[in-house]
Formats: sequence, structure tokens, C-alpha cells
Amino acid sequence: MRVIKEAEERQNEILDAADELFGQKGFDDTSTNDILEKVGIARGTLYYHFKSKENIMDALVERYSVCLVARAQKIAADTGVPIINRIIGVIMALNVDNGNGKEMIEQMHKPQNALMHQKTQKAILSGITPILAALIEEGVLQGLFNTPFPYECMEMVITYANTIFDGDMEMTGEERMKRMQAFIFNIERLLDVESGSLVPSVMQMFDN
Repeated sequence: MRVIKEAEERQNEILDAADELFGQKGFDDTSTNDILEKVGIARGTLYYHFKSKENIMDALVERYSVCLVARAQKIAADTGVPIINRIIGVIMALNVDNGNGKEMIEQMHKPQNALMHQKTQKAILSGITPILAALIEEGVLQGLFNTPFPYECMEMVITYANTIFDGDMEMTGEERMKRMQAFIFNIERLLDVESGSLVPSVMQMFDN
């Protein structure tokens, strides 16, 4: 057990160092030598844990997405909270506003970290969509929503939100508001709910 623990600790040291370096220099401009010097280990030790710099990036993306998914699952599982509030909460869980998560978001928006950004978006889509789909299915059973495609609906919602509202696109306040209104309009139709019924909840999410 001790060997496993030491291996995990070493892996986390490497990931923490790479996380910091990717933030400072970008993924493309960070070399394995930079990581070696930061951690203070031999090249063989690095390659024992990670085969390449790309493997390190994949592990960072997984660590980040696992944290987000765990947070989202905890919110979704709280049956004492109304479904619409849990759905909003799960989506809000993607909005990391402090700690290493915020730094990770800032890193991914740099041009030199485009691949990391792409992989993280894919991980979020595959991890969060099933959680939201389960909530939609629960809502369908309760008569709140009406759709034969809960997974596909939420896949569309997350894809659009990740693309339009993740900070990459430059928009005026008016342009952003128009997209928010269109976003709500189309969610209501995807879920077959009364027009305007989701406006207060979704607008609160954007305000937050």
C-alpha cells in the first residue's frame, strides 16, 4: 500500500507542476525538461508515471473533469431540492470561480492551450450530460417536461453553453443578452414547457 501511495503522491506533484507551468507558459511552450526541473526528478521517473507531455495533459483534464462531475452528482442527488433548481445547480457547477479550477479555465482560453480546451469540453460533455438527462427523465415522470430525447436535449444545451458562454467569444452586452434569450427560448421548446416558465431560473443562473 505504501508504494501505491508514494506513486500517487509523485503523480500529483508532477500534475501540480505541469498545471502551474501550463498556466505560465502554455502547453505548447512547456517542455518536459521544464516539468522535470520544477519537480526535481529524473527523466526516467517522469516517464515511469507519464509516457508523454500529452499524457500529463490528459491526466490534468481528467482530474479537473472528475472534480466537476462529482460536484454535479452531489447537486443532482439532493431530492429535497426541486428539479429545475437541481438542473440549474448542475450547470452552475461548471462555473468554477475560485482555486485551481479558475486557473485551469484561464489556461484553456489561451491559444497555445487549444487542445487542452477541446479535450476538457469533451470530458465535460460526456460527464455532465448523463447527469442532466437523468434529471430530465425524472421531470418527465413528474409531468414537468415532455421529451422523448432527454439525453440529446441536454447534449445540445451543454454543447451550446460551452461554446457560446465559456468566455472565448467576444460579445457586447446586447449580443450576450440576445443569446441568453434565444437559449432559454429553445430550452423551453426542447422540454415542451410553457413559454417563459424557465426565464426566472435561467436568468438567475446567468446573473450568478
